[in-house]
Amino acid sequence: MSTTPTDRLRALLEPLAAEAGLDLEEVKVTQAGSRRQVQIDVDADGGVDLDTIAEFSRAVGQALDDSDLMGSAAYLLEVGSPGAERPLTEPRHWRRATGRLAAVKLVDGGELTARILESDEDGALVEVQPVKGRGRPKERRLEFAEVARARVQVEFNRKDEELLDAAPDFEGADNDVEEEEA
Repeated sequence: MSTTPTDRLRALLEPLAAEAGLDLEEVKVTQAGSRRQVQIDVDADGGVDLDTIAEFSRAVGQALDDSDLMGSAAYLLEVGSPGAERPLTEPRHWRRATGRLAAVKLVDGGELTARILESDEDGALVEVQPVKGRGRPKERRLEFAEVARARVQVEFNRKDEELLDAAPDFEGADNDVEEEEA
């Protein structure tokens, strides 16, 4: 039987998340002034949209109100997704971050920045970025047992050729403007 309030809360929420097609990533209860704050992060393959989060939040609120887990004290419920710079702690996190850049701290003390190319239950094939941009990226198989910590990195200036090639051609838009002006 679960012993901590967070474990009991997680046991209540896991089936609700599964029913909604979501993974329950994190459950945290903290004291915020005179009330408690319940923070829940959910995720799914392909991400989660605001409508899904709102629907899940209503279901969680109802389940908490129907149970005695929160007692009679007021609480603030926050449901969201893990965010852009999420930690990579499970194989599914690595799978969902395919194509993204990650900062990885290794168990042996080393650090690397790598793009996740593919992953499985035991590790990931990554493209290690050269230090200070010198040299060429190199592929490496990274076993999860080698990883102490890893976190997705936000890229503001990524130039992804596949995305650029797939972008619509706007040459016709200029012609339309010229015709309207004439």
